[in-house]
Amino acid sequence: MKRAALYSRRSVSGLKLPEESVATQTSAAPAEAVHNRFAWRKSYERFGLLFLGTVLAYSLLLLRDYVEPLRPELTQEQIDAAVLHTLATKDLPARAARAAALIAPSIVRIRGDILDAKGTQVGDDELGVGTGVVIKEDGTILTNLHVVSASPRLVVTFADGLESPAELVSAQRDKDLAVIKPLNIPDDLQPATMGSSQNIGPGDDVVVVGFPFGMGPSVSAGVISGLNRTFKPAEGPPLTGLIQFDAAANPGNSGGPLINMAGEVLGIVTAILNPTSVRTFIGIGFAITIESAGVALGMPPF
Repeated sequence: MKRAALYSRRSVSGLKLPEESVATQTSAAPAEAVHNRFAWRKSYERFGLLFLGTVLAYSLLLLRDYVEPLRPELTQEQIDAAVLHTLATKDLPARAARAAALIAPSIVRIRGDILDAKGTQVGDDELGVGTGVVIKEDGTILTNLHVVSASPRLVVTFADGLESPAELVSAQRDKDLAVIKPLNIPDDLQPATMGSSQNIGPGDDVVVVGFPFGMGPSVSAGVISGLNRTFKPAEGPPLTGLIQFDAAANPGNSGGPLINMAGEVLGIVTAILNPTSVRTFIGIGFAITIESAGVALGMPPF
């Protein structure tokens, strides 16, 4: 005997079995809702970590103020005592030494060779020795006219030992100034730093660097003795507007720089005053101001 079916296989319109209803509702849940729920949870966790980190950092800063004792401010007496202690226990370089070191790479030795009728140097004889200072990176050198005017051939020796023939470029007789240009220059040639004579006065420290009697480079230090001086050389017109100084200078220093304690060129050493026939320094030297040198040679103000 055939058993009657407990459930009909035909779907009844408008009715759904409980199992089918649950399955339909589960499958209908959108994936976006699940994704949004997890994204919100991650954002919340990140915010929480950031907040906790900020609180921890601020707490550590407050704790440091309590743990570390505050450093007391130094008094002027303590600073003065430290400076005096340093001066008493440390050997500091002299100001003149520091200034000379700054100008040293720009100092050149200038010699005039004695030539025979064929233009060949006669032995090791020299017509004269003077000093010059490099004022441009291309090797332009400023010196005195009387250093180079009588020499048929000029040879320049740079601070690194390089020697090069040089040619006279321009001259100003009423200022006893000349510009020369070497044919060869060092790769790392360093020009001098030009200063100003407008803010100097008697008593200011100065340094002279050059080749007195061909020796050097030699350094001497002193002070400015006076300004706007006049000197009458043996030949040529009087030189005016000169700086008077007492740093030792001798024949061979001519054309070299007079510098301040910053190593800046204030003038070009030009003459020494000596009432005797012996050409030695008695305490008075003269330099043409660097401003006069620039104007006289038609160069831009330094």
